[in-house]
Amino acid sequence: MLNEQTAVNNYYQKVLDGLTADQVQEKALAEFDDFVEKLRLKGVNVIVVDDTVDPDTPDSIFPNNWISFHDDGRIGLYPMFAENRRLERRSDIIEKLRDQFSVSALVDFTEFESSNVFLEGTGSMILDRPNKIVYAAMSERTQEQPLDEFCEAFGYEAVKFVANQDVDGKRLPIYHTNVMMCVADEFAILCVDSIDDQDERKAVIDKLEGTGKEVISISEDQKHHFAGNMLQVRSKDDELYLVMSGAAYQSLNKDQINKIEKYCPIIHSSLDTIEALGGGSARCMMAEVFLPKK
Repeated sequence: MLNEQTAVNNYYQKVLDGLTADQVQEKALAEFDDFVEKLRLKGVNVIVVDDTVDPDTPDSIFPNNWISFHDDGRIGLYPMFAENRRLERRSDIIEKLRDQFSVSALVDFTEFESSNVFLEGTGSMILDRPNKIVYAAMSERTQEQPLDEFCEAFGYEAVKFVANQDVDGKRLPIYHTNVMMCVADEFAILCVDSIDDQDERKAVIDKLEGTGKEVISISEDQKHHFAGNMLQVRSKDDELYLVMSGAAYQSLNKDQINKIEKYCPIIHSSLDTIEALGGGSARCMMAEVFLPKK
C-alpha cells in the first residue's frame, strides 16, 4: 500500500482507487515477477530476497535507497528520511550475499538519521563508477554532509545541483536524483529542464560530456513517466542492456530510442502499480551488486 511517510515529498505516489489491498498486492507481485523473468531471459543475474511480514515495510521493493555495493568489497548503508524505511535494513541480506561475494567492510552513514540528515543511496546519488563521479540533486533526502562523507570514504568527486518539478504551481526539489537522470557507460539520460539554474545545468552537461558521454535529453513530462529512472545492467555473457519500465519506454520518442539503442538494447516491463503506489520505478528496484565474487 501507499507509504504515507514518503508521500510528503515524493510527488509521484498516487492512490489507486477501486482496488483492495489484496488486489494491489497481487498486481504488484505479478509486475515484479514479470520484471525479474525478463531480466533473467536476457542472462542478467537477479538475486531476489523475500520480504518479511513483520515489520511492515511498504517500500522494501526499492532496496537501492538503503544499500550500495562496491567493487572493492565494501557495502554502504544509508540514512533514510522515512522512519518505516529504516526497517528495510536487514543484516540477513548482507549475510546471504557473503555466501557468493567477498565483503571487506561496511561503511555506515546511518548515524545521520539522529540529526535528521539524509542520503538515500543510489536514489540520491547517480554513480559514474569508472570515473569516480557522483551526480546529486540536493533535496530533503539528499543532503550535503553525508554526501561529502560518502565522497571522502569512496574517493568520488561530487557534482551537486538542484533539480525541480512543478507541484501545485511551485517549483519544488525532486526527491531523488535517479528520477531525472541515468548514467550509462557511453551515454546519459538527463531531464535538462528540471535544472533551473543555468550555471548548474551547464556544469552537469559539461561534466557528462567531458567524460565522453552523449547526453540524451528527456522532457519533464517524460520524467514524470519515469523516463529518467533507468539502469544499465550487464548480462552473464557481458552484454549491456538499459532497463526501464513500460511507461518510461512508451513515453520516449523514436529518436530517443534510436540514440539509446545505438549503445545497447532496451529491456522494459510494465510496472504501473508499483510506480503509482511506490513512486519509484525500474532503477529503484535494483541494487546493483559490484562486489567481487568468491
